[in-house]
Amino acid sequence: TVSCTLFLAVNGLYSASDDVIELTPTNFNKEVIQSESLWLVEFYAPWCGHCQRLTPEWKKAATALKGVVKVGAVDADKHQSLGGQYGVRGFPTIKIFGANKNKAEDYQGGRTSDAIVDAALSALRSLVKDRLSGRSGGYSSGKQSRESGGGDKKDVIELTDDSFDKNVINSDDVWMVEFYAPWCGHCKNLEPEWAAAATEVKEQTKGKVKLAAVDATVNQMLAGRYGIRGFPTIKIFQKGEDPVDYDGGRTRSDIIARALDLFSDNAPPPELLEIINEDVLKSICDAHQLCIISVLPHILDTGASGRNSYLDVMLKMAEKYKKKMWGWLWAEAGAQSDLESSLGIGGFGYPAMAAVNARKMKFALLKGSFSEQGINEFLRELSVGRGSTAPVGGGAFPKIHSVEPWDGKDGELPVEDDIDLSDVDLDDWDKDEL
Repeated sequence: TVSCTLFLAVNGLYSASDDVIELTPTNFNKEVIQSESLWLVEFYAPWCGHCQRLTPEWKKAATALKGVVKVGAVDADKHQSLGGQYGVRGFPTIKIFGANKNKAEDYQGGRTSDAIVDAALSALRSLVKDRLSGRSGGYSSGKQSRESGGGDKKDVIELTDDSFDKNVINSDDVWMVEFYAPWCGHCKNLEPEWAAAATEVKEQTKGKVKLAAVDATVNQMLAGRYGIRGFPTIKIFQKGEDPVDYDGGRTRSDIIARALDLFSDNAPPPELLEIINEDVLKSICDAHQLCIISVLPHILDTGASGRNSYLDVMLKMAEKYKKKMWGWLWAEAGAQSDLESSLGIGGFGYPAMAAVNARKMKFALLKGSFSEQGINEFLRELSVGRGSTAPVGGGAFPKIHSVEPWDGKDGELPVEDDIDLSDVDLDDWDKDEL
């Protein structure tokens, strides 16, 4: 019994019956950082003699300030990571969390309940005056800093211990997840870059790559599961694979580039559609920055094998440039003659290719060979903004004719009517004409 009592005395300076609020890494952010109240927080070690002598004074101050100022205590010997976040080097350390929760002030006053209460009321008076004069928004919490000011963060998805698995682990999409701490300076620097990248990535990948954020100081289960040791830590999650660390740059362009790489790696092969009516042309060209239109020789000139070889070249190039998210179309020579004329195709033979910007109604023509090398050089120039362009003839797409889609077979010559000469008497013809 004696040893048990001593153990409790060493390991618990405060109990649930006290007005001192026990704080841990699990509840610290919610109770203190996201609170509008002014807080006095003692970081202590149960074995520390000075802490033990402070305990009754701290309890008395907590009771006197109840309902006015929050008084808490952290066992910093047990929760060393939390003490480390606030630079605790000795015990007891007392900090005041006022208007700006991310910049706690050190308490340097006496260790009596009267001195503690006086300091609390003085800090409270300063906080109220600041609010009255408009110099402070009242408080600065980790949650608030992620959701307001410094840019639009509407496309950054906030995840928690409860929502993570449902959203990320069971998703077919790619997730880039930032684990942050509200007090972390590097996290604050990353925040606007992450937010801007989230919006751009959402648009360019049609939501197939998502950027998210986890407050690791609140969601301890997730932080522990993924071994988060520093902030910010960014991890990439893809269905069926172990998460990997993102070790690229921290600018929005770096983040976007990595996201687009992830998208292209996971994107299905792009569709290559035949222009059989106006809806096909408009749906593809209106939805993409560029639409790549090829006009292939007539089926009678190439047969099915020859046409398929051209289509295979296009599919390979579409796969190679799929992160550009261009649309890919083709038509048979002569099937869409008005479209050919508007793009300057037809005068130099088939196959031919044009890259069309439907928003600007401008196009560029493939001048080289219709081969992997020739098309690759053409598209590479386009991807870096080089190459000559011309306006689409008439300033808009011409009328598109509805045609039957290719059936994948060799073409057949039109069937001609047989000529019956059985009733013709050749002897009646002029011999000279024969």
